[in-house]
Amino acid sequence: MTPAINKPLPEFEALATGGVKITPQTFQGQAVVLYFYPKDHTPGCTTEAMQFRDRYKDFVKAGALVFGVSRDNMTSHEKFKANLELPFELIADTEEKLCHMFGVVKNKIMYGKKVKGIERSTFLIDATAVLRAEWRGIKVAGHVDEVLKAVKLLKKAA
Repeated sequence: MTPAINKPLPEFEALATGGVKITPQTFQGQAVVLYFYPKDHTPGCTTEAMQFRDRYKDFVKAGALVFGVSRDNMTSHEKFKANLELPFELIADTEEKLCHMFGVVKNKIMYGKKVKGIERSTFLIDATAVLRAEWRGIKVAGHVDEVLKAVKLLKKAA
C-alpha cells in the first residue's frame, strides 16, 4: 500500500547502517525525512547526501531525523556513509520493499536502454507517523532547503 498524504504510514521494517532496525514506531515522537536516491557513490547522490549532511544539525534542531534510502547493500552504504562522514543512517532496501511501497521505482532510459531505477524522491513524516509532504522526481539543487522549510513549518503547526 502506497502511503498517502495526511494518512498514517503502513507497517514496514527496514535495516539501516549501524545495525539500526527501522519501523514507523522507531521514530514515534519525531518527524522524519526519508529521502530516496538512485545509487551510492554517484555524482548527484553524493551531492544530495552532502547537502543533507551539511544541514543535518538544522534538521535535528527543527525536530526531524533524516534517513537516506537506496537499493545498495549495507557494505556499499557503510562505505558511502564513512566517505562522506554522514551523521545519519542509510537504509539498505536491497529487496526494494520500501521503494515499491513509496512508489519510487520508475522506468528510466539510461544509455538508450530501458532500466528500472529509483526516482529521486523525499517524504516528510510527522511525529505521529503520518505522511505530511512528498517531493517526487526532484532536482538536487535547492531541494534540501525546501525540505528543511517544510520541517520547520510542521514543527510550528504541532
